[in-house]
Amino acid sequence: MSAPIPVDETTAPGGFRRVDRRGGPLRVVQVGAGEMGRAWLRTVADSPDVELVGIVDLDLDAARAGAQHAGLPDLPVDRDLAALVARVSPDAVLDVTVPVAHHPVTMQALRLGLPVLGEKPAAQSVAEALSLTAAAEVTGELFMVSQSRRYNDQLVALKAHAELLGDVGMVSTSFAKAPHFGGFREQMDDVLLLDMAIHAFDSARYLIGRDPVSVWCDSWNPSWSWYRGDAAASAVIGFEGGVRYSYDGSWCSPGVETSWNGAWRVSGSGGTALWSGDDEPVSEIDGAPGAPEARPTVGVEIAGSLAAFARALRTGERPDGEVHGNVMSLVMVEAAIRSTRTGERVLVDDVLEQAHREAVSVERDPEVKARLESWASVRAALQGGAGGVDATRASSAPERERQEAR
Repeated sequence: MSAPIPVDETTAPGGFRRVDRRGGPLRVVQVGAGEMGRAWLRTVADSPDVELVGIVDLDLDAARAGAQHAGLPDLPVDRDLAALVARVSPDAVLDVTVPVAHHPVTMQALRLGLPVLGEKPAAQSVAEALSLTAAAEVTGELFMVSQSRRYNDQLVALKAHAELLGDVGMVSTSFAKAPHFGGFREQMDDVLLLDMAIHAFDSARYLIGRDPVSVWCDSWNPSWSWYRGDAAASAVIGFEGGVRYSYDGSWCSPGVETSWNGAWRVSGSGGTALWSGDDEPVSEIDGAPGAPEARPTVGVEIAGSLAAFARALRTGERPDGEVHGNVMSLVMVEAAIRSTRTGERVLVDDVLEQAHREAVSVERDPEVKARLESWASVRAALQGGAGGVDATRASSAPERERQEAR
């Protein structure tokens, strides 16, 4: 393990503290050494941007096995994050725990003065995600959610094709897989929406470049499903400007499966773009093949998000997945679940405002509570904090668009 390098710490223009190790890797502690944790440990070991200096897990045997897996058998491990932080003085925390633990782990790390890169979702609920958003503001630390499927050069290329289509009005995703995960996923409620659809919803936001206004969804469980919760769903999501996104997905569809990314179609006034999820996207624009300029690579999935996190801390540039910008993807999921429960179309702002009231009512940290209470509009607070977005657009989001989305 290398010796600590002097750290240059300044506040980034976007509002979070920069951590520049003057060319050296960021020292990180990983919380969570389960199945997903091992995938992250492999990625961390291969990354030139970070150095693993400790693992936290409630199961010390799992933490020790993770250290062995990372090729670092003598790596410090602990059950308690604060105790390990005191021992190894990391620069940042990777939260690779199960969703129910995301809020307590990330809140503790932020309060310890450490930026966090966390597995999606940001938290188990929108209310908890808003609490963490306020905590990031109060502490001045970066909290980035790893929406790993944004880090796909083919998705970036699809957006480049979409930008040539004129006014985009319709986007759709078809997703069909049949994985047998075992473990917590097969016991989750609303497993497809919570654990998988959020990837597609987040990618749709990226492609459309607008925020959602309303969600209608129906979910169910096929008779042959091996999941306890609903493993299939169909949703129609209205976005600002009247854009519609449709999602049809299943984790119980053996045979002729789609890519893990799903199959995408984007249609605008000038043409249509297609992406199989595995191949380079194509488009037809005014009767001719689309030919957008190539975009720089964004890396591959969690390796891409890890590199983006390290780059953000060095440069102060707000990354994709920064919590203010990421919460709305979780809101789409929560609205979809509410819709499937009620059978009604759900307004996104209703979900935001209810979650905000809940977050304020249960928040125990007085500074975080005060920050939450200071938000006159949740949408405005999220869009204003996401960087490069006019917050006034949110507080006056056109009522006509909301009515159209109904």
